[in-house]
Amino acid sequence: MKTRITAYAIGAGFILLGLWGVLTGTTNPRGWAVWFAGAVVVHDGIFVPFVLLLGALTTRVPASHRRFVQATLLVGGAVTLVALPMVLGFGRRADNPSILPLAYGRNLIIVLSAIAVVAVVWTVLARHRKRSDDPR
Repeated sequence: MKTRITAYAIGAGFILLGLWGVLTGTTNPRGWAVWFAGAVVVHDGIFVPFVLLLGALTTRVPASHRRFVQATLLVGGAVTLVALPMVLGFGRRADNPSILPLAYGRNLIIVLSAIAVVAVVWTVLARHRKRSDDPR
């Protein structure tokens, strides 16, 4: 209990420090508030319902593989959500080619493929470990 209260106090201190920085620093408090509200909308309006839907859809996956599938979809969804503005080219300007200069769609596919490969290897290793622990 004492550790939890200490952690809460430290967290509250960091929150107050951040708010003080927003209000007294060189930031634009109105712009920060809009960004923060947008983050809340994206999290509560898009990400959480998507995660709940995927959780419901994965109930048909065998129980031995379900956690791997759910973790893979969760990580892949989070990566896609972060990369989507760059993939769609938000902020790209024709007069400045150095803004968003990479092939972000291709790179997202590469990262999602790597996540899938890690998930498959993780599943195979866990299954192999379970078989080697089986006394039969």
